Amino acid sequence: MRALVTGGGGFIGSNLVEALLRRGDDVVVLDNFATGRRQNLARAGEWAKAGGGRFELVEGDIRDEATVRRVMAGKSVVLHQAAIPSVSRSVADPMTSHTVNVDGTLTLLLAARDAGVRRFVMASSSSLYGESPTLPKVETMPSDPISPYGLDKLAGESYCRLFTRLYGLPTVALRYFNVFGPRQDPASEYAAVIPRFATAILAGTPPTIYGDGQQTRDFTYIANVVEANLRSAEAPDEACGEAYNIACGDRISLLDLVGTINRLAGGAVRAAHAERRAGDIQHSLADIGKARRLLGYEPKVGLEEGLTRTIEHLRAPDRA
Repeated sequence: MRALVTGGGGFIGSNLVEALLRRGDDVVVLDNFATGRRQNLARAGEWAKAGGGRFELVEGDIRDEATVRRVMAGKSVVLHQAAIPSVSRSVADPMTSHTVNVDGTLTLLLAARDAGVRRFVMASSSSLYGESPTLPKVETMPSDPISPYGLDKLAGESYCRLFTRLYGLPTVALRYFNVFGPRQDPASEYAAVIPRFATAILAGTPPTIYGDGQQTRDFTYIANVVEANLRSAEAPDEACGEAYNIACGDRISLLDLVGTINRLAGGAVRAAHAERRAGDIQHSLADIGKARRLLGYEPKVGLEEGLTRTIEHLRAPDRA
């Protein structure tokens, strides 16, 4: 497979790059490192040598049409992970979020269509469901995003579906639910919950919960997300033009999450509370039946095993 991974320097993207290279695929990464990190790809040469594939890093922006068309040439699969991946950041700066997440996706779709790419897989988000009280979330539910980020992802999905129906470009959109694991940056201002909580507990300091902590999430370990992308790249054409929930189909409250991390890390740290943030949803739980049926997706790493691996990585990050 000749793959283009956008945002390959990011948390999810770099894990995808590693999996592709280790199995022998040729991979080109396009990343401007606005949110990704070069150190996430520091071992890409080793991964390529182990699998026998080739690796190339192109530093550039997915909104730059000339660069996008150049890196798209000759690719069979696009795994589109590049984004401004933050609800709170999109609330503070909706214009940048839109231009990257929507305009950048459209630029990639046009280039993929013209290059004859056989599969375009887009990273979408559970954020587009909004605050509907209905659980679990099913792909046929109406979308009602409460943040610019969720709206951006809904627009990207809509473009993917349109390009499949109008131009015959086979696309798949994957609605990620709270992904976590090694290489997720705990120091970022917009860091996700699990790396923030785990880093604080390992340091013996109170993790901050925004709200009362009763909000629930369907946390998804990175290996499950990688598997979903690989299956989407090879799924039959009948699976294209669709969106799929990618999660574990289980949920936990943030207060219980703090307790679980404490138990696994050998800590005893109580959480501190702050005011709930605008754009954050209260409850999240996925129905993953559609992904099971049409993609052959099955989450292989559960929450506790994923947390154990993540804690081990945070204690010894150089091993990852």
